[in-house]
Amino acid sequence: MRLTIRSMAVIAVIAALYAALTLAVAPLSYGMIQFRVSEALTILPYFTPLAIPGLTIGVVIANFFSSLGMVDVIVGSIATLIAAVWTYRIKNKWLVPIPAILVNAVIIGTEIGLLEGKVSLIPIAMLWVGLGELGVTYLLGMPLLFALEKRKHLFKID
Repeated sequence: MRLTIRSMAVIAVIAALYAALTLAVAPLSYGMIQFRVSEALTILPYFTPLAIPGLTIGVVIANFFSSLGMVDVIVGSIATLIAAVWTYRIKNKWLVPIPAILVNAVIIGTEIGLLEGKVSLIPIAMLWVGLGELGVTYLLGMPLLFALEKRKHLFKID
């Protein structure tokens, strides 16, 4: 894939949207029990590979404001990168949210448990992060997917 000005603009818009949506509902975006509205955008790799760096950069920016510090910037970004690549490979639209749900539940849940210093907290953190992700990706992400499906031409890479 060639990196054009248009593709860089798409990446930047996705990153900015993700960061802005995360920060707009900041109290709900961080912690063990979270409803990160911006995670609805994790359906975007279904339409374009440009969403992979866009989402990852957006998480980097958003997680600079996390109480978990630089660990969350790094770990959260890696989790997003993994989930976005996996999402890009999915062809069944009903399964598109699954990578974000599973990857974030496992990786971010483990991160929260370890940073809290309580290994016994990891399964609970995984459950809460997974439930929040499930809610956002299916309640907000799927309607977004269906709306964007009618506008696939917006994601055409030159």
